[in-house]
Amino acid sequence: MKLVSRLRELFPSRPTVAVIRLYGAIGVSGRFGSALSDHALAGTIERAFRRGKPKAVALAINSPGGSPTQSALIAARIRRLAAERNIPVFAFCEDVAASGGYWLATAADEIWADDNSVIGSIGVISAGFGLQDLIARHGVERRVHTAGQSKSMLDPFRPEQPEDVARLTRVLERIHANFKLQVASRRGAKLPEGEDLFTGDIWIGAEARDKGLIDGVGHLIPVMKAKFGPKTRFALCSPKRSLFQRIGAPGAASLVEAVEDRSLWARYGL
Repeated sequence: MKLVSRLRELFPSRPTVAVIRLYGAIGVSGRFGSALSDHALAGTIERAFRRGKPKAVALAINSPGGSPTQSALIAARIRRLAAERNIPVFAFCEDVAASGGYWLATAADEIWADDNSVIGSIGVISAGFGLQDLIARHGVERRVHTAGQSKSMLDPFRPEQPEDVARLTRVLERIHANFKLQVASRRGAKLPEGEDLFTGDIWIGAEARDKGLIDGVGHLIPVMKAKFGPKTRFALCSPKRSLFQRIGAPGAASLVEAVEDRSLWARYGL
């Protein structure tokens, strides 16, 4: 045992930072999809915190958002493991960490970004189409039968109903309140007093730092080496890909997911 201790003194192990890539839209992954979800990332996050003895876990984030529920579940899992293992977490935002992407970033003890990163969009959105005039022009009759007067809400094939809009607004406002609570609880005193940052607006790089939404402008490797030493090594933890993802199997589901994903990125000019 003395020999082992002596060897450790002579040849100390290099500090390790586990890196989790959180790239893409957030949602429930389909059979062929690659959306970020708590189920898909559970094993990856567990490995990052439990494999070896990492000095820290770094989140490399590039996400335009998506499902608020999956955002909350992923962030909560990261926080549970960080507390359980007593490991600090650092988030590094790339092109975008907006909406649900920023929710993920708040799981970190510190948030860093590039000077061109899009940060914020602390709001909730629901979008759809009204197709009732289109089907009427083509002689299509919509037939819907429900048990429960609220079962068919915001049917795109009938005119928008005020009571449906009121119900949706109630849902969106509740989710928005949860989002604001998450940001306030994680960023706390770092946020400026008397300034409303929860309008859905976005900020770029140093602007976001000045608003207290991030801690600094910097990149993953140099920041982590500055904190843990120049010999810090990085262990990338990636989710396992399904057979369909490895062979790139096409399908209608993957096409729909690609269109939805593209629309999320397009909100930020990407």
